[in-house]
Amino acid sequence: MPALLLVRQPAKHLATAAVRQHFRHFYERAVDRARAYLPLRAILRFLRVSPRRFHAWRQRQRACALDDRSTCPRTSPSRLTPTEVRAIEDMVTSPDYRHVPTGTLAVLAQRLGRVCASPSTWYRLVRRNGWRRPRLRVHPAKPKIGLRTTRANEMWHIDTTVIRLLDGTRAYLHAVSDNFSRRILAWRVADTFAPINSVAVLLDGSRVATPSDTTPVVLAHAGVENVNAQVDALIETGVLRRLLAGTELKFSNSMIEAWWRSLKHQWLFLHSLDSSSTVGRLVAFYVDEHNRVLPHSAFRGQTPYCPTTRLKPLRPTLGWRRCRWNGSSGILRL
Repeated sequence: MPALLLVRQPAKHLATAAVRQHFRHFYERAVDRARAYLPLRAILRFLRVSPRRFHAWRQRQRACALDDRSTCPRTSPSRLTPTEVRAIEDMVTSPDYRHVPTGTLAVLAQRLGRVCASPSTWYRLVRRNGWRRPRLRVHPAKPKIGLRTTRANEMWHIDTTVIRLLDGTRAYLHAVSDNFSRRILAWRVADTFAPINSVAVLLDGSRVATPSDTTPVVLAHAGVENVNAQVDALIETGVLRRLLAGTELKFSNSMIEAWWRSLKHQWLFLHSLDSSSTVGRLVAFYVDEHNRVLPHSAFRGQTPYCPTTRLKPLRPTLGWRRCRWNGSSGILRL
């Protein structure tokens, strides 16, 4: 009993970890001596130590002999056995099941009677153990680098996307972008799907584009909005040259399609699209933000206007970056 009186002070007043560890050992020795006279619950109540904490102290003293665990796991009747974990690993890494998704593979293992575990357990084991599915892509070999140009106004991308309004009608958005600068040269929202809109955005893009010694090449899909009599007549004038993506060129028109995805999911779909005028107002704001304000990773923080108008950053470091053009200056915050 005198030993219990010495350790009555709570351990929360101890400062360093070494002192706390020494005091825990002193607690345990005192409890071991007092258990010959008093029940354990009464001793812990007197010491103001919960049974859970006391047993946690005792558990830390026991070394864990498992190779794949840092600490000994708690025993549970629903825990997977090592044999079941090895069965999951065999099925995940087996070439015979490489065509089966991981979630479907978990259900298939239950039907085969090998492992009864939820798909979330399979995903957790795969992520924790770093198992890789044997899915090495062989065919076809995709190009690692897409279509790239060396100067502005060398190649354009034109495309049309459909935007569904609240009343069920559709608005058609046409746009032209420059491959080198990623700048949106021209765009137009229409209520009807008319080929004349493609001609209009091409003419608007040629008016605002940077002057060039060569004729710009327009990369477009082989759709009716890009291959028609009106667009053919414009191409025959020699103002532009046309290439069909996937037909005359192995590259796709993915650059402007990626911009469609950003426009819709990061801006348009955050508003109620009740009319074509609303869509036009929202697109006008996002195009100005894309061209003048938002920094692009391909230009190391510059905006699409910087490569187009030959703006030069005063400081190449991150933070505040200033670009000059035509005697004036503008500040871009990164």
